[in-house]
Amino acid sequence: MTIVEMLEQSGVLTLLGMGIVFSFLVILIVSITLAGKIIHALGADKDVLAPAKTGGSAPAAGNNAAVTAAITAAVNEYQKTN
Repeated sequence: MTIVEMLEQSGVLTLLGMGIVFSFLVILIVSITLAGKIIHALGADKDVLAPAKTGGSAPAAGNNAAVTAAITAAVNEYQKTN
């Protein structure tokens, strides 16, 4: 087997491998897109789209000053000790 034949064979194998990987990625993207559309059509993603009604992590509007004061105190305490 000559160098030219070996280079030719390696080129074919490279292109074949890249084609297989590209095909796999296309199939993966199409399947994920279809799964997302099916989940959305079935309504299984309603909990993601619905706003949180209770127990949110954001403080109430009147409580912002207290939260700011607590954070400031914690930062000052941390700076004193370190």
